Amino acid sequence: MEQRYLGRSGLRVSRTALGTMTWGRDTDADEAATQLMAFADAGGTLVDTADVYVEGESERILGGLLKEVVPREELVIATKAVARRSDGPFGGGASRGALLTALDGSLRRLDVDHIDLWQLHAWDANVPLEETLTALDTAVTSGKVRYAGISNYSGWQLATAATLPTQHPIISTQVEYSLLERGIEREVAPAATHHGIGLLPWAPLGRGVLTGKYRNGTPPDSRGASAHFAGYVEQHRTERAARIVQAVTTAADGLGTSPLCVALAWVRDRPGVVAPVVGARDTNQLLGSLDAEQLTLPPAIRAALDDVSALELGYPERPMG
Repeated sequence: MEQRYLGRSGLRVSRTALGTMTWGRDTDADEAATQLMAFADAGGTLVDTADVYVEGESERILGGLLKEVVPREELVIATKAVARRSDGPFGGGASRGALLTALDGSLRRLDVDHIDLWQLHAWDANVPLEETLTALDTAVTSGKVRYAGISNYSGWQLATAATLPTQHPIISTQVEYSLLERGIEREVAPAATHHGIGLLPWAPLGRGVLTGKYRNGTPPDSRGASAHFAGYVEQHRTERAARIVQAVTTAADGLGTSPLCVALAWVRDRPGVVAPVVGARDTNQLLGSLDAEQLTLPPAIRAALDDVSALELGYPERPMG
């Protein structure tokens, strides 16, 4: 698998990342082990989790697999903090105390001595950003974290975080980005490019909708049919989405590949993107995503997909003419 540098850093990661949001709920430890082996065998290195995924169980499972399945030094481990884990004074948020408490918890669950990429899961309007960034500096200086990133920040939030004085600049932002969700192209992606911050798209398959599985209903074994993710998937089941899925399916038929591969290759090779984060309920789904490594979309097909999913820009994002 091709390796790419993350932002303006020296950290190299695989151009597809493995997401673990379902580990511990829809994906048990044995299936997670099979997924991780398949991912590593394909040359994948970047594995993404968070302290709140299944109340920390995703981190615990990954930590166990680093001892038994894939050596820790062969992977780039990314996790997140800020989201609320408990009602205690340090149970969530982006204060110095909450962040450093969360970091120690992640290190304990992962059973590692450092995290390669530690990400702020969300913006916290209640805490001065200077305090938050100082906590990131403390984490990196201590050796517990190698690099810092952000997630789900708006354009102005990203730019503010990127320009405040820090010892260790932010190198990545994890945001939703797919043919169905191109909103980051208004301000987030331009700001990230300007400040040398790499994009890590989550939900690059439009929360599963771009695979085409929902074209004729809701499969009983899909996320759209689960109590946990039905609402999450439903947001992208619209008339506009149906038109885009049809275009993706037509492109896949013409290329002799799957809609999944077409959708993933499109976002993977967008400007500024380093590694889409793909999650899978089982190994067969993951292998379908890994097949996209062999696909580069022809310019004509990429242009057609750009057109059918085009983002309507208004003032001031659209240049005045």
